[in-house]
Amino acid sequence: MTVLYTGVTNHLTKRIKEHREGTGGKQGFAHKFRCYHLVYFERHQYIQHAIMREKEIKGWSKMIKVKLIEQFNPNWDFLEDTI
Repeated sequence: MTVLYTGVTNHLTKRIKEHREGTGGKQGFAHKFRCYHLVYFERHQYIQHAIMREKEIKGWSKMIKVKLIEQFNPNWDFLEDTI
């Protein structure tokens, strides 16, 4: 594990596919660092809440992000095929 990507989408399965195929628009962070696997996600009813949460998580240290992931997904299973 070297890179953790945090993002917001309103269509998770579509976004996962875009990351895998490199078809999500400009070649950004996820493409550059080959972030293809989903290990954590949250659902929010309102986009404003999702954006606020994304900004909060992005401000955390890597250690805190790892703890969050491990509470949700202790084995770091790849979740993209279970969505």
